[in-house]
Amino acid sequence: MSLRIKAVVEKFVRELQEALDADIQDRIMKEREMQSYIQEREREVAEREAAWKAELSRREAEIARQEARLKMERENLEKEKSVLMGTASNQDNLDGALEITVGGEKYRCLRFSKAKK
Repeated sequence: MSLRIKAVVEKFVRELQEALDADIQDRIMKEREMQSYIQEREREVAEREAAWKAELSRREAEIARQEARLKMERENLEKEKSVLMGTASNQDNLDGALEITVGGEKYRCLRFSKAKK
């Protein structure tokens, strides 16, 4: 009887060891799958981050170009404004001369009329 009990116990231990080995293998496979999944997600996130940074860089460069263009436009506007701030008037000029003031300096232009035949 003791041999029979021993055989049953050995069979139980063997089956338990096989079940434990199978469980360990299953856990190892799940761990590998999880690691693979995590690596794939990290790669995807890194790719999106790189794309986002590239887009951000492109937008920053575009903003810098637009700022430079606007600065030039503002400078040109200031130059144009200083030229246009001059005034032209022929009032109170009995001789019909046109007076132009540009940058605080006055200029007189005389008009010539066509002679009548």
